[in-house]
Amino acid sequence: MAHKKPATAPYDIETMPPGIPYIVGNEAAERFSFYGMKAILMIFMTEYLLGSTGELAPMTEPQAKEVMHTFGSAVYFFPLIGAIVSDWLFGKYNMIIWLSLVYCVGHAVMALVDLPQLTGLDPEMTLYIALGLIAIGSGGIKPCVSAHVGDQFGKRNQHLLTRVFQWFYFSINLGSTISTLLVPYLLRAYGPAVAFGVPGVLMALATFVFWMGRHRFVHIPPAGSSFFRETFSRDGMRALLNLTPLYIFIAMFWALFDQTASAWVLQAKEMDRVVLGQEILPDQLQAINPILVMLFIPLFSYVIYPFMGKFFEVTPLKKIGMGLFLTIAAFALPAWIEMRIAAGETPHIIWQFWSYALITAAEIMVSITGLEFSYTQAPKRMKSFVMGFYLLSVSLGNIFVAAVNHFIQDENGQSTLSNVEYYWFFTGCMAVTAVLYVIFSQFYRGNTYIQDEELAADAGVIHAKAEDEGTTGT
Repeated sequence: MAHKKPATAPYDIETMPPGIPYIVGNEAAERFSFYGMKAILMIFMTEYLLGSTGELAPMTEPQAKEVMHTFGSAVYFFPLIGAIVSDWLFGKYNMIIWLSLVYCVGHAVMALVDLPQLTGLDPEMTLYIALGLIAIGSGGIKPCVSAHVGDQFGKRNQHLLTRVFQWFYFSINLGSTISTLLVPYLLRAYGPAVAFGVPGVLMALATFVFWMGRHRFVHIPPAGSSFFRETFSRDGMRALLNLTPLYIFIAMFWALFDQTASAWVLQAKEMDRVVLGQEILPDQLQAINPILVMLFIPLFSYVIYPFMGKFFEVTPLKKIGMGLFLTIAAFALPAWIEMRIAAGETPHIIWQFWSYALITAAEIMVSITGLEFSYTQAPKRMKSFVMGFYLLSVSLGNIFVAAVNHFIQDENGQSTLSNVEYYWFFTGCMAVTAVLYVIFSQFYRGNTYIQDEELAADAGVIHAKAEDEGTTGT
């Protein structure tokens, strides 16, 4: 039986759109695949990477950090490209399907990194190819999935949008937590091929689930050439100019936050990780972040912010400023831990738990607030674009970390900074950034735009929040 053409406008219904279960299922499996792969990447590069003839040839720590954060930068660069190309030329559904296939190929190549006898390629080159494909796929679909959710809703069922993103929020955090705990175990027990292969299987499942919903989705056609005229208005460009300095400050937050997946993992290797008689793997500690996020969001919303409001007006700019100063403490504590390690001690992993608590609290104040603030400062037609532009702050922060780790390497790839100096360097950078931000915030002047009818844009910011809340970020 031939299927009728997909709808090009939201269904006139009061119930949940029929395509939503497929989108949520796709998102849960995709997030499992990404965070599972990312969780073990640092340990793989520094302990398991082979040479071209099959001998063990791991990267030095600075080299691995440079690769890790270059990859992170690429992941958060491509959302802007994905948003533009999907709205301009291909439409969201087509963009998601084709980039998901690229994503799957990236995972498949990643599973072959440990098998140079099959690929005939140098494992390090295979790794770079895999990470490039995953960055294009993962980054490119981010804004498309967000807006695709909003496309499914009309005026009669828009009240269900919040419930959908509660499902998103739960599935993202659940997938992140489970994969971050499971995949490091698979790496130790079965090796890199299986450990990278399982996330690849989940990404293939995510793509299949999304394809299964193709006849149930609302397919909004691309805007064509009118996209640029509607997007880049005078008000829109003014909003970008106002927000750009803010994003530069927020970029430094991401420079520190995203090192939970690199420098903090390496530090955990040198710590006492026995908890209740069981040893925790160093890369499993990243699961602390999504767990704490689920606890901290209601805590901040219903307790901390209302309490602060009794003493002063808690504006978005003040929240971001407090978060930046909290990030200083979040990185100063690992610097102190590194001093104890350098002195020959073996600090207990509970100290890194407190570091995670501090930086997760900072994430709530900086990341979520930054997204919401960006949304209110963008004109109607600019909202999706500004969400992608905001993610460039994550990319910029990772570029900075990658550059630092590149320039501190000697001819043998070893760091010219001690680990203690490394941590204090970034702590100092954050301190300078926080002080400059306080000065900047006194002079910020912007316009607030709120459009209740812009459901797709609403979906974009809520979903972006959910992704940040469930990530070790985006």
